[in-house]
Amino acid sequence: MESAEARRLLADADLIHSATAVQTALDAVADAIRDRLKDRNPLVLCVMTGGVIFCGQLLPKLDFPLDFDYLHATRYGAETQGGKISWRSAPWISVKGRTVLVVDDILDEGVTLAAVRESLKRLGAEEVLLAVFADKLNGKNKPVSVDFVGLTVPDRFVFGFGMDAGGAWRNLPAIYAMKDQAA
Repeated sequence: MESAEARRLLADADLIHSATAVQTALDAVADAIRDRLKDRNPLVLCVMTGGVIFCGQLLPKLDFPLDFDYLHATRYGAETQGGKISWRSAPWISVKGRTVLVVDDILDEGVTLAAVRESLKRLGAEEVLLAVFADKLNGKNKPVSVDFVGLTVPDRFVFGFGMDAGGAWRNLPAIYAMKDQAA
């Protein structure tokens, strides 16, 4: 997306959650994860690319031993609607016998995270927990439920705090929604 187009998109967008609300939710998620996993030495897996902002800000708040790696599975690419799952990178660290915390940006339809959870279980993970920063209230029957959620968002195309709009605006500290567009 060209810079001018990205700036127009942001100027026309609706603010859904302020930067302050995002940071408050981030702290609450970190507290919940700490309470559940502080004695488990989990493997934290960041789902690239959307999960990088959430995960990067979450990790320093987790004051217990953990291992870190990433995976890359996506249904979106540059599109605004999901398609076939594309596996781009599996974790390098073995998940066998581990408690694994998967960190992603958003639970939309849940297809990607369900596939990730199933794959990690097949690879021998003892327990797979899911953390998403945003849960989209789209009324759909999602094939997976998550263990930790930062905020809910409406059934619109949202961006910011790791979520992009045509490749732009992952870096925003707040969450916005495109005008007049359903997801």
